[in-house]
Amino acid sequence: MSATNSAIKLAIVGVGKIVHDQHLPAVAANADFQLIASASRNNTVEGLPGFRSIEDMLAAVPDIEAVSLCMPPQYRYQAAHAALSAGKHVFLEKPPGATLSEVADLEALAASKGLTLFTSWHSRYAPAVQPAKAYLAQHAPTSMHVVWKEDVRHWHPNQEWIWQAGGLGVFDPGINALSIVTEILPSLIFLNRATLEFPENRDAPIAAQLHFQDAAGMPVHAEFDWRQTGKQSWDIIVGTAAGELKLSDGGARLWIGGVEQPLDKEAEYPSLYHRFAELVRAGRSDVDVSPLRHVADAFMLGKRSVVDAFHD
Repeated sequence: MSATNSAIKLAIVGVGKIVHDQHLPAVAANADFQLIASASRNNTVEGLPGFRSIEDMLAAVPDIEAVSLCMPPQYRYQAAHAALSAGKHVFLEKPPGATLSEVADLEALAASKGLTLFTSWHSRYAPAVQPAKAYLAQHAPTSMHVVWKEDVRHWHPNQEWIWQAGGLGVFDPGINALSIVTEILPSLIFLNRATLEFPENRDAPIAAQLHFQDAAGMPVHAEFDWRQTGKQSWDIIVGTAAGELKLSDGGARLWIGGVEQPLDKEAEYPSLYHRFAELVRAGRSDVDVSPLRHVADAFMLGKRSVVDAFHD
């Protein structure tokens, strides 16, 4: 299906907190899209037809041209496969799937049908990311330290899916850090060793220590923890011969050599939908799984330790 210059008729699947906080405002402000339906087990979008499943929605509203899939990653493949099979372009919330194999199959299916598949990484559109990338392209990094610590009780209260196998646990926020790291570094990095802490009553980790390096031996150390209280930490500190670069607040702020840099206003989700519209209009896909690949490597190489039970 090829979109014309008219608004792309969009549906959203999985109507939860992130949809209300980010997706709906971004879509409403983007003239490239017209939101015409939603599907979700428990919620609807006010003023639009709502359905319990994506299959019911696609059957009832054939005018849909594209779908944004915002349900937990364990359920995203089936929905994406149904949408692509029905000839719809697909926007995947992060992480794009529960496994790398799922995303590879969806990429092949989209290509076979001439459809757009977009693996969205919203943190890459934080205002500090591209200035940091440009700086590191000119000043080679010598080390990197990532500190991504937050309170799961505040950000994901009573969300059991996130603790289940495939829900990623602390890698749900941690993958945001990895999406920035893989965007700003001028070289590929590879995991050497990792330690993952699993609560005795959960199937996903609550904390992780990751150690990477690139081919030249440049070290990257990442600390992820979901037990942070008080101020939340979303920081990336990069050493260079010209001085230290620091992204903080998830990429909302940037310091170079101790001097805070002026940045554009935050517009992560509006930028994602701008990119999705560009891809649909151009008949192209954007499928990058490098952050998810690092998570998969962590589960493969990581030493598992069991910690006390966790309760919300």
